[in-house]
Order: sequence, then structure tokens, then C-alpha cells
Amino acid sequence: MRIAQVAPLYEAVPPKLYGGTERVVSYLTEELVRQGHDVTLFASGDSVTSARLVPACREALRLDKTCVDTLALHFVMLERVAREARHFDVIHFHVDYLHYPLSRRLGVPHVTTLHGWLNLPELNVLYDEFSDVPVISISNYQRRPLPRANWQATVYHGLPPCPTQNEASGDYLAFLGRISPEKRADRAVEIARRVGMKLRVAAKVDRADVEYYRAEIEPLFRDPLVEFIGEIGEDEKPAFLGNARAVLFPIDWPEPFGLVMIESMRCGTPVIGWRCGSVPEVIDDGVTGFIVDDLDEAVRAVDRLGELDRESIRDVFETRFSAARMAADYVAVYQRLLARSVRSAPRKLALAATSDNGRSNGHSNGQ
Repeated sequence: MRIAQVAPLYEAVPPKLYGGTERVVSYLTEELVRQGHDVTLFASGDSVTSARLVPACREALRLDKTCVDTLALHFVMLERVAREARHFDVIHFHVDYLHYPLSRRLGVPHVTTLHGWLNLPELNVLYDEFSDVPVISISNYQRRPLPRANWQATVYHGLPPCPTQNEASGDYLAFLGRISPEKRADRAVEIARRVGMKLRVAAKVDRADVEYYRAEIEPLFRDPLVEFIGEIGEDEKPAFLGNARAVLFPIDWPEPFGLVMIESMRCGTPVIGWRCGSVPEVIDDGVTGFIVDDLDEAVRAVDRLGELDRESIRDVFETRFSAARMAADYVAVYQRLLARSVRSAPRKLALAATSDNGRSNGHSNGQ
């Protein structure tokens, strides 16, 4: 198939450091190419891919200190997508709803994966208007605020195999991701304190969260049990996650997926996650980790980590969360959309012919 992938421009594909959506787009793109598809990636110019790259800007916008209006460059990219649209069998968007007025008029099968949480009240108005736009969820839980959207499938994220294998668990707990109120790094610190185990934190601090970090989290990180590493790159994750006793995922918000959980499973490392959002869909409780409701349960879960088998965790990852499985699920959606488009083509031609006949017989406006 001839497939276009349209990525956000905030991070490179794949990201140099932190970045969830762009990382998933990279894994999907590379796997589709590996499976023999003709893929074009619309992304920032510093992206690295085996697909054909159409850049919309020189580098990822988060790294470009001169960029003021990020939307302007996204609209430039969408115009380039429109110019090339007829060359694709399907266009797969990952840029939220920016393209909806355009994509519904392209005449090319398209689908959008929604990567964020959908609980904003304005989105109900948006999806009442764009009820025809086909969308994909990344968990079933993610759909709850927008049950009337034109859902095509739920496709869980997938990752390529882990480059290294670690058969023995380490002597520390790990926290990976972002320092923000909803990620609850404070809970991770409290768990480490209660069990008397070292906590290593690899996380970025966005500008929007600097004040929260300095006031609420930085004082906690002065505990001798805590080692704050900062933001790490993709090549550092396997060792960081694979050598941990467990990864803590103590979130306090309706997480739409949680890439950290499957990054951990890929290394054979169990996850202790709060019962929020997609967590019960991703973690197999008692197999790949433990799902908890409070700090006391989390502490007890640390004591139970010896019950879990790292090889079994990797097996579950390969079955449920591999990049190959993710790509196969998306290709199945592409094929359904393409088949639907082919079936509807004769009807569209007939309607166009009827309209043309009406105009030629003097029934157009103004005659």
C-alpha cells in the first residue's frame, strides 16, 4: 500500500529525548516499511526514517528557539499533504484535529489516531460537526468522553524488540517520563521510602511544570534514596528499565495509554500502576505487574514482585504490544477504509453525473 504518515512537528520522528506520539509514529513507519509498504512521512526535517521524508520545518519545534508560531508550520505541512494526496492509498494523521476541514475534502481514504485525553467540553461540539471523520483510539478507556465519534478501532501502541535482555531484577525502583502533577512522582518517592529501596527518576521537566517541580518535587528528591537523572534518550532506556526491580506508574489522571508501561514490559520489568485510565487494559494484573488503588497496596506490590517472571512479561509484550502487531492492526484498518472507498466510488460518480446533468439542463443556480 501507498501510505502517508503525518506526524506532529514538536519533536523529531523519532524524538531525540522525550516524546510519545512521535515515537509511536516512528515505530509504526519503520515497521510498515519493513513489511514492504511504500510509506511517506511528513515530519520535521531532523527526523530519521527509512521511509520517504517530506519535511515541513528544519528541526523539531521544541528544539527550535526561534519558532514563535508552531501552528503556522503545521498548516504548511498539511498543505504539502494535500498536494500529494492523490498519490496515496490512505493518509494516516497523528496531528489531533488540525486537518479535519481539509481531510474530509481530499477524496482520499484517511484516518486519525487520537493520542491524547478527550475530556474537553469543546470536543463534543467538534465531533458533532466532524462526525464523519474516521478516528482510532489507543485504548478503549480513551473513548469514554466521545462515544459518538466515528471510531474505527482501538489499536494499542507497539514497540520493536528490546535490544538487550536482562534476566535478573536490580536493586532499585524506576520512574520514567515527565514531572507534572498528574504523573505523581511524589507517590513514587513515598513508595521508595516505605520499602527502603532506591528510586531512580529519569524524567523531563517542561517549562509549564518548572514551578511545580521546584515547589513540590525537588525537595522530595533530596532524600538520599532518590537519584534524579533527568531526561534520557531512547538508547538509555533499555538499561535504565531493564535493570530496575519494577517501574512505578503512580498516575493520577485518566491516562489514554501510557507508553512507559510497555517500554518496561519489553525489558521484562514489571509495572506497578494505579488503577486509572488505560492501566487495567495494559497491565495484566499478577502477570506483567500489579494494579493498585493506593500507597499501601503499592508497598505490598513491591513485596510481591518475586512472584512475577520476567520472561513471561516479555512474552506478553511480544503478543500484545509489538510493533509488528501494531502495524498489522493499522493495515487492517487501512484496508477496510480503502475497500469502503472503492465501494462508494460508483455512487459518488452517479451523484456527480446527476449534478452535471442538472446544470446542463438549466437547473443550476441563477438560471
